[in-house]
Amino acid sequence: MRDSLKQHIVTVCDKKMASKGSDVGLSFYAFFANKNDDPVLLMEAASWWISTHQLNHFEKAHKIKALVESEQ
Repeated sequence: MRDSLKQHIVTVCDKKMASKGSDVGLSFYAFFANKNDDPVLLMEAASWWISTHQLNHFEKAHKIKALVESEQ
């Protein structure tokens, strides 16, 4: 996964945890606008989420952040 997407995911996770608590759940759609303006990037995130890590639809933000940071 490209570095810019990793950084964006960490930022979104931090913001969600700060506003909703450390137990907040996210799907990979949380990292994108409500419109599909970058399908390649969306598929990159979806592949990482579904194929690479076989994550459930919703996962805890702290788990996603830890996974992303462990790959950096």
